[in-house]
Amino acid sequence: MTVLFVHCTCPDAAVAERIARSLVEQRLAACVSIGTPVQSIYRWDGAIEQADEVPIVIKTTASRLDEIKVHILLSHPYELPEIVAVEATAGLDRYLGWIRASTEPQSE
Repeated sequence: MTVLFVHCTCPDAAVAERIARSLVEQRLAACVSIGTPVQSIYRWDGAIEQADEVPIVIKTTASRLDEIKVHILLSHPYELPEIVAVEATAGLDRYLGWIRASTEPQSE
């Protein structure tokens, strides 16, 4: 099972924490790291914009990515949230195994 690191930016720490907590609670992510604010400069609707944002890194598996995208789209205030997944091609086997085990759906 492929392990992914999914990058997303949020408008503030409260949104970042809310999304992070719900992803872990629903077992869509094994862990979500919340970073410190960064300044983003970007083009939107034909204008150069600037905003402070809080980055999050979601540790998950490829089998959970579609659910994560839906979850973020429904809970994120941005019209077009950043959702970029990068495959973990190597790492500590026990850590990668923990991510896989932590994101397996639980039977009820």
